[in-house]
Amino acid sequence: MFLYNRINKEELKKQLMAETFNRKTISFYRYHYIDNPGEIRDQLYREWFPLECFGRIYVAREGINAQMSVPEHNMEAFLKTLTKFDLLKDIPIKYAIEDDGKSFYKLTIKVRPKIVADGLDERTFDVTNVGNHLSALEFHELAGKDDTIIVDMRNFYESEIGHFEGAICPEADTFREEIEMVVEQLQDKKDEKILLYCTGGIRCEKASAYLRHFGFNDVNQLHGGILEYARQIKTENLPSRFVGKNFVFDERLGESVDGQIISHCHQCGKPCDTHTNCANNACHLLFIQCPECAAQYDGCCSDECRDEKHDPDKNTGARKKEYQFGNRKRNRVSLGLKKKLESEQIEQETVSE
Repeated sequence: MFLYNRINKEELKKQLMAETFNRKTISFYRYHYIDNPGEIRDQLYREWFPLECFGRIYVAREGINAQMSVPEHNMEAFLKTLTKFDLLKDIPIKYAIEDDGKSFYKLTIKVRPKIVADGLDERTFDVTNVGNHLSALEFHELAGKDDTIIVDMRNFYESEIGHFEGAICPEADTFREEIEMVVEQLQDKKDEKILLYCTGGIRCEKASAYLRHFGFNDVNQLHGGILEYARQIKTENLPSRFVGKNFVFDERLGESVDGQIISHCHQCGKPCDTHTNCANNACHLLFIQCPECAAQYDGCCSDECRDEKHDPDKNTGARKKEYQFGNRKRNRVSLGLKKKLESEQIEQETVSE
């Protein structure tokens, strides 16, 4: 048995679309010391590949971080496999908010230095001194109070399409950049109640410990993240304090929490919250694009990339070096565009009065 995928991307996606059964998209993580991550990685592959599980799983000495797609008819068997590993026994599992069963098309399990690329030197602070874990309902109640500070611990391209009402959403592209911005921005708020949140909770584990290290006394974090919050709010039939869409790192790139669209197309400014990667593989920029612009630019981020896509001789790779992954500040236009549109609206309302 090969312990890695040997089929090309196009064929894998074709097989996924031809499936006649349903899948469930799930996620879980745990900080748990692993002495032999390489061996654990191989054991997990042997257990999950025969069950037709797909996903992206990172294993490191500090634990495991997994986002997976599991066939519904194999879910019980999958859950039984978790009991075979100490680090997976009784692990909390979060289910996707919106799920079309097409979140992943292959099983990828990698050994990494860390289960989250946080860029932090853990020798400089106590990573076990984490904040107070709040249930979704506790977080919901506190988020409605005026004396709390809510901080989004995700990258800007995530919070751009959805966030909690009144949250601080730093314009950061990496976790390391963001946590330093938060510490600096809240220097005079160290005795106030701070509420942290992220997609599933894993980034807040390090973030809360980092803030406590720098003297913040009342640090709290949303247990289970946005995923668990959306589930519990729906169960309790409460109005969501999270507005917009939750960004996810799989083929879907997002799942709506309350149905609102709070962001704009990066090319024309129309309300839109659909992320895509530039269809010019030499660029691959992550950006927001509406259906009309997708047609006009053939899925690309610019006229230049559209031309390069249709003329292979122009695909030198130069744009890839220039842009890298994600909405880097110099390419980020949605925030400025939103402010411009809001300003124009205010001017129109003033004139009409």
